Amino acid sequence: MKTYQLNAEARTDLGKKAAKALRKENKIPVVLNGGKLVDLDKDGNYSGKLLAGEKVVPVGRDGKGIITTDLVVNFADVRKLIYSTDVCVIDLTYDGLTRKAILKDLQFHPVSDAVLHIDLMEVTEDKPVVVEIPVHLEGHAVGVKAGGKLYLSMKKVKVKGLYKDIPETILLNVDALEIGKTIKVRDCQFDNYELVNAKDLVIAGVRATRNSAAAAATEEGEGEGEGEAAAE
Repeated sequence: MKTYQLNAEARTDLGKKAAKALRKENKIPVVLNGGKLVDLDKDGNYSGKLLAGEKVVPVGRDGKGIITTDLVVNFADVRKLIYSTDVCVIDLTYDGLTRKAILKDLQFHPVSDAVLHIDLMEVTEDKPVVVEIPVHLEGHAVGVKAGGKLYLSMKKVKVKGLYKDIPETILLNVDALEIGKTIKVRDCQFDNYELVNAKDLVIAGVRATRNSAAAAATEEGEGEGEGEAAAE
């Protein structure tokens, strides 16, 4: 995956009012999830030291919590990341620290489509992540040569693996696809990552068209004619 450089600042003034003020300055609130797993005391509190913007969110009922970080970024700095079709690993720098992350979720205004909030997920070299990767088809399907039509049902698929192993796109070769045949999630096997969508979902296929049906009917008619001639 490509790398995207992003600078941020710790955000300590929380709440709707503070967030609204930030957006007026063309800044966007960000939460960095997936931080360090820590122990909580019997009251659910964390006694360790936290950096600016950090807080601990309890997980489960086993006395554990995950450190998340509230940040803020300039819209101009993150605009290309938001609207790019590329899937990127983010080098997120704030308060002298640099952490790697991926874009997890975006919240848009229902009317203006302005970006209201960004969720990032911290990644490490030894922790698998799940991201959506675009699908590209390559090759020339035999079913298309026979008059069928190639279609793509899933423009993106969910991929699980180490971020350094996940490609920018999933390339699927369609050369062997005949009319009526499909490529399902279960048909896709990779060495360093896996698809985690439902196994029976169809990613791509070749469907019959009027041209392919007419061609098949013509061939069938010619075959019957040859059979009758041979019988005579």
